[in-house]
Order: sequence, then C-alpha cells, then structure tokens
Amino acid sequence: MFTAPRLPLADGRSIPQLGVGTYKVPADVTADLVAGALADGYRHVDTAALYGNEREVGEGIRASGLDRDDVFVTTKVWNEDQGYDETLRAFDASLSHLGMDEVDLYLIHWPIPSQDRYLQTWRALIRLNEDGRARSIGVSNFLPHHIDRLVAETGVTPVVNQVELHPRFPQRHLQQWDTAHGIVTEAWAPLARGGLLDEPVLRRIGARYGKTPAQVVIRWHLDRGIVLFPKSTSPARLRENGDVFDFSLDASDDEAIARLETGERTGRDPDLD
Repeated sequence: MFTAPRLPLADGRSIPQLGVGTYKVPADVTADLVAGALADGYRHVDTAALYGNEREVGEGIRASGLDRDDVFVTTKVWNEDQGYDETLRAFDASLSHLGMDEVDLYLIHWPIPSQDRYLQTWRALIRLNEDGRARSIGVSNFLPHHIDRLVAETGVTPVVNQVELHPRFPQRHLQQWDTAHGIVTEAWAPLARGGLLDEPVLRRIGARYGKTPAQVVIRWHLDRGIVLFPKSTSPARLRENGDVFDFSLDASDDEAIARLETGERTGRDPDLD
C-alpha cells in the first residue's frame, strides 16, 4: 500500500497527485477496479459524464469502506451539456449517478470554442462551488487564452487544468503558464495511451532502477509536479503504477527523456473544435 503526495490548490484545498483514471474502463469492471485501487492506496478517482461509469465509480468507493472525505473524486461536464442551466442539470445527474452530495473537483471537459458556451458553463461551476457542491472547480483541455477569458469575465481562476501531457508532448510552456497563474496541471494520457511503453530509452532507465517504462514515466510526471491518472483495467498494473515512491530520476535521466519530445498529440487540438 502506498501514500501519494498531495499538492496544494489555490482555493486552500489539496489534491492527491496520483489517481485512478477511468476513461474507457468498462462499466462492468469499474466498481471492482476502483475498490481494489483504493485498497492499494489510491485516494483520487477521475471520471466524467462522457465515460459512462460514474455510477460504478460511486459503487466502488462505497465498497472500499473508506469515508467519503478520504477519497478525492473528480468528474466533468460534457460538451453537449454546456451552458449555464444545462451544466447545472448535468451536475445534478452526475451527483445522482455517483450517489454523492458533492464532488471534490468539477471540470469543464473541453472549451469547444466553436459553440462558445464555456463562459456560461464556467459561471455555473462558480455557482456550484459557492453552493458547496463542487468543492473545487477547474477546466480540462483549456489553453491560456480560454482561461484568460474566464478570469477576465468572472474574476475566478480555475484551480486545475487537465490536459494531454507526456514525454512526447510535455507542454512545458502551458505548465509554466498554469503554475504562474496558480493552476495545478493534470495529465491525461500520461503514458501516451501506451505508446511510450516500448521506448528503448525508458527501458534502459527502468533497468537501472528495477522499474518498468511505465513506472519511469509516472515518476517523471510526479517529479514535475503534475497530477496524473495512468489508466489500466488490470489490478496488478494499477498496483505496479503506484510502486513509484522508492526511486528518483537523476539529471541524465531527465535529459534522455527530454529527447523523446516530438510535439505529437494522441488527441485533438482544443482550438480546432
């Protein structure tokens, strides 16, 4: 069993740095997977309305026997539900599915500039935060100019920005911008959807420490102060992903990993929607 570090949020709360991702985790295995991960030491579960498994995430948390306040739960409003009233209704649906009275973090899943509803969606998140039902609020897949608009119009800065981020697409400038504005950066696809697992340089680094390429990449994220969710449907792999707190990468490792950067995304560009 491991204990992940927690990072401070600008709203005075804190967030576990290593979490369980549930994107494309089938609903029929989600509850058992979440309960097992919590038994192994995970204390952060990331889901979304899009994923179709919020109900099972809630079941897994309850099955773990942990107090609700011991588990940090994130969910997100999907694109078709953006807008002020629409977001409030979507949030109520997510709470109902989760079987909870509040979530720890609620995110706008994508800005979708073509539909131009993310500002009104953000106003809804602010209300949910003021009502205490979304303890913290943030965004996902937002670029600096999207966030600048939110802050200019509302005066409220997201505490988190969850984006695609991995050694091939490290988003250094975005993370630096987030940090300068008091925003914690989270990584989805932290292993490049598995595309990094056969990288020879990661295998060589891992061999030095008795670790797998995935563990090396997870350690790389942790060392950069990034919150991440390395997804797996395998309980054994989730346990392995948590076994990363007994080693550190050195400067030569960081230099070698930096050479993996290609600028290649596995997902889409937020500005092209």
